[in-house]
Amino acid sequence: MKRLTRDQIAERVARDIPEGAIVNLGIGLPTRVGNFLPADKDIFLQSENGLLGMGPAPAPGEEDWDLINAGKQPVTVVPGASYFHHADSFAMMRGGHLDICVLGAFQVSRDGDLANWSTGEPGAIPAVGGAMDLAAGAREVFVMMDLQTKDGQSKLVERCTYPLTGLKCVSRVYTDVAVFQIEPGGVVRVVEDAAGAGPEELRRMTGLELVF
Repeated sequence: MKRLTRDQIAERVARDIPEGAIVNLGIGLPTRVGNFLPADKDIFLQSENGLLGMGPAPAPGEEDWDLINAGKQPVTVVPGASYFHHADSFAMMRGGHLDICVLGAFQVSRDGDLANWSTGEPGAIPAVGGAMDLAAGAREVFVMMDLQTKDGQSKLVERCTYPLTGLKCVSRVYTDVAVFQIEPGGVVRVVEDAAGAGPEELRRMTGLELVF
């Protein structure tokens, strides 16, 4: 089984973003999606720090540190990009104006519950940022994550054990092994067996009764 690289996961997410979509890319792994959006599609990237119209990451040496995303990484802008107040950005996020947000996660449950801001460990620094606003406000929530933790535990679970970000908000999960669709009634459908693991191995890895 050959797992996808992080760039391959990002490219796979980019293929599912439709023409004309307004999309927020979360901090961390999701920011890579912007590097794989096709040039022939009009897709508008929004950043919670007040930018609509982000382009891909700049080439080394061409960074403009007045242009950053919410993770403080340098970005480019496309023609027609706009800048606005942080409060207006959150009004976009909370008001249902985003078609898709792409977030990382510690866990996603079979019902689409999302846990991505804390592991609950003593002394851990809370880092919720705008994740709750995005999970509640975006029309669709895509998650990018490794399917398993470093010790082999599935991050796609029956029920989240970490503090929740949102309830029944995730529609699709992109991992290094497979792509999963979260459907009503706790149905988890395998959309794509990206690493060629096979049905039985995917069931073993997740501990879930998957639909193919």
